[in-house]
Amino acid sequence: MHNIETREFLLALGMVLFHSVFSLFVIMSSIWLCLALWFQEPLGWLMTRVLIGIWIAFALSILGIYISQHWFNRQTDVLIYVVFFLIGLFWYFALEARQDRDWNPEVAQVLTYQQQGDQVTLHKVRNFNWHADGSYDERWETRHFDLNQITGVNIITSYWMGPRIAHTLVSFDFANSKPLTFSIEIRKQKNEEFSTYGGFFRKYELSLIAADEQDLIYTRSNIRGEHVYFFPVNMSKSEIRALFEEYLRKANELNHQPKWYNSLTSNCTTLVFDMIRAISKRPLPTDYRLLASGYLPNYLYDLNAISHDLSMKQWYDIAYINPRVSHLKHLSSSQYSTLIRQGAPKPIPDK
Repeated sequence: MHNIETREFLLALGMVLFHSVFSLFVIMSSIWLCLALWFQEPLGWLMTRVLIGIWIAFALSILGIYISQHWFNRQTDVLIYVVFFLIGLFWYFALEARQDRDWNPEVAQVLTYQQQGDQVTLHKVRNFNWHADGSYDERWETRHFDLNQITGVNIITSYWMGPRIAHTLVSFDFANSKPLTFSIEIRKQKNEEFSTYGGFFRKYELSLIAADEQDLIYTRSNIRGEHVYFFPVNMSKSEIRALFEEYLRKANELNHQPKWYNSLTSNCTTLVFDMIRAISKRPLPTDYRLLASGYLPNYLYDLNAISHDLSMKQWYDIAYINPRVSHLKHLSSSQYSTLIRQGAPKPIPDK
């Protein structure tokens, strides 16, 4: 008798746990699907919101039926919801990134290149002339680089919404030519605004921009008023070259197969980390600061990738470029690149 009561109690407890988990699943999956519909707008602005309203009513009715069991048994209740949610998942994961949208001019072109040994020719290098009101003169260039002439690499972090989140750029120094900066960005369509939350729901494609420093960095320090920091990074010469070539491979990959931007997993910091880890001679630990990208310099400092000749506080003081450039206008590309490096110890890469 005691054993029967124990089994019944455990069975009842198991059912309560199952029902609780299923109810939580309905709530969380409905929130996710409604947000995906909200940002994607597959039926246009109005009809998508009607569809969201219908789904909310459906989810609430499923929960109501599930709790009261007025019409169906619980097994049927589970099946009904799972089938409809799977249809929603199929729609979402069938969304394909594209190349043929009406793009914002800043990301309209796709970087391509040819490489013969140490010699690389890049096409569609951006070198816009930016004006104080945020407008610009479009200018796309072809540039040639000798990979034997790479002398350094730098991490630039640009803060626009507090200390935790920053946009990450990587700039390469050359002995015989101007620096080149790479930036992984969202590929916005014309008149489209950036949404951090939309970035979780396949709203934007990925774009890889190669540009003059006065374009990509000046835009942030002098036009948008972001807080920009410039950190020379300790890497061997072979690793710097390998990282540059990794960017070329990424450009080729995106040229042949467009991909989605994701605010969490495929963004300007995580993809840079993936490329660095691919070429690094030592294992790199995963760290929360790869997600809280504003603290990326601290992560690099802990790895000795940023020189310990200075404390981190001293580094932030020296690396902050805004006081040196934000009040100046009509800087040449070379003047701007010189000013943002002013005062920073330059690492000497290993052979």
